[in-house]
Amino acid sequence: MDARILEHYRRDDVAGEIAEFAKGRWLALEGQGEGGKVFVRWWRGKPLAVSSPAEFKALIESFSGAGIRSVYATACVYGKVASREDVEDPGNVVAATPSWDIDASLEEWEAAIEAAKLIVKFLEERGVRESVYLKWSGEGVHVHVHEGALSRRVLELADPLAVARALVEYTIRKLEGELRALTAKWPVLKVENLIDPKRVFTAPLSVHRRVDKVAVCFKPESIDSFDPSWADLGSFKHDPRWREHREGEADGLAIEALKALPALQGPLSRVRVERVEREEGGKLGRFQVMALLQAARYYALTGDLEKAKSFGLNRAVFYAWAKHYGPAARPRRGEGGPKPRRPPSTGRAEEAIESEVLGETVYVTRDGWFAMGGVAQKPSDYDRQVVRAIEAVVPYEEAWRRALDYVKSFPRSVLENPQEFYKRVYEPVRDGFVEKVVKRGERGPGSTLDLFLS
Repeated sequence: MDARILEHYRRDDVAGEIAEFAKGRWLALEGQGEGGKVFVRWWRGKPLAVSSPAEFKALIESFSGAGIRSVYATACVYGKVASREDVEDPGNVVAATPSWDIDASLEEWEAAIEAAKLIVKFLEERGVRESVYLKWSGEGVHVHVHEGALSRRVLELADPLAVARALVEYTIRKLEGELRALTAKWPVLKVENLIDPKRVFTAPLSVHRRVDKVAVCFKPESIDSFDPSWADLGSFKHDPRWREHREGEADGLAIEALKALPALQGPLSRVRVERVEREEGGKLGRFQVMALLQAARYYALTGDLEKAKSFGLNRAVFYAWAKHYGPAARPRRGEGGPKPRRPPSTGRAEEAIESEVLGETVYVTRDGWFAMGGVAQKPSDYDRQVVRAIEAVVPYEEAWRRALDYVKSFPRSVLENPQEFYKRVYEPVRDGFVEKVVKRGERGPGSTLDLFLS
């Protein structure tokens, strides 16, 4: 088990928060052992459960040799969690926490926050305010309504799990148009209703399964000021007021949802880009433009498409990171060209060696993929974060061809120099790539570079 993570879980405040949230819930532990992924829900024939900080610490120590990283807990709260029968008996569920699962990525965390804002606003408009809290999951946000906001009066109308499912589903369906608009802008975004009897969610102050981020909680009034740095392992910012709630506050919305969805069956809502609908005049974000042009740069010089994707995404992640952390994080000139201040690890570190590629100091894994903070950027990541976002605006293959033609119009000396590439190739088209490169290309090849830069 990573020593930093073990030390994190040994902290009294961390153990206290997790144990408090875990009371009455069925737990799960996840990690990475020598034999691969580890996912534990049972111990000596019984469901994992704790009722005190001491019990939680003992549980972590027991599994410290299994490479445990993350702690999860069910949305359901049980009358007791002592046997298999307890967690398989629907009548033993005494409460359930309405929860919206919003996934994005660490690089495009704003997407998750914007989706969370829509849900929070919807809840507030229906009188649910004091009982709402948010939890940064590492690469997304969980929006929760405290289970105590649902009174016994409502829970007599339907079982707790059915009430929570209906409330979450009703909200997503009501917001579907607005949420789909966000997924068109950020294809990485996904909003789901995952309420079911055995589904688990990240516990407060758990470490993420992959990135070195802590699941910090915060209240809606802090949503505009949220920053992923709040979740940094070792220096996290957490609001313990997730406990606060007003009994019955969510009753009105729950009744509204139950009336609208009297027999909620079948698949629950999952809002994301399933079919690309392109908007006329759409605009690409700078992150995607940087990744695309850097990939085209690498491919033009090496002819290796798969590594070009890795390099393109790697450079886009680096510049986004450098912008977020300010001038101190930007490349530094040295004898070997610009050398980045290496960012802190954002995940379970893959072994990588420092190399110089196209005049830039980068880190490369044993598999040959470029990496940042110990996390490799693979071609599949490029397809997910870049290709799909571009497809929402223009056909990717067309954008790729135009980008390659554009990049190849520059001298090799420019492509091999990071500063020249940034200044002369990327910067002039970063805010108008579709208009300046793709559509100009559609009107026929220009005879000079001015075609692209006018």
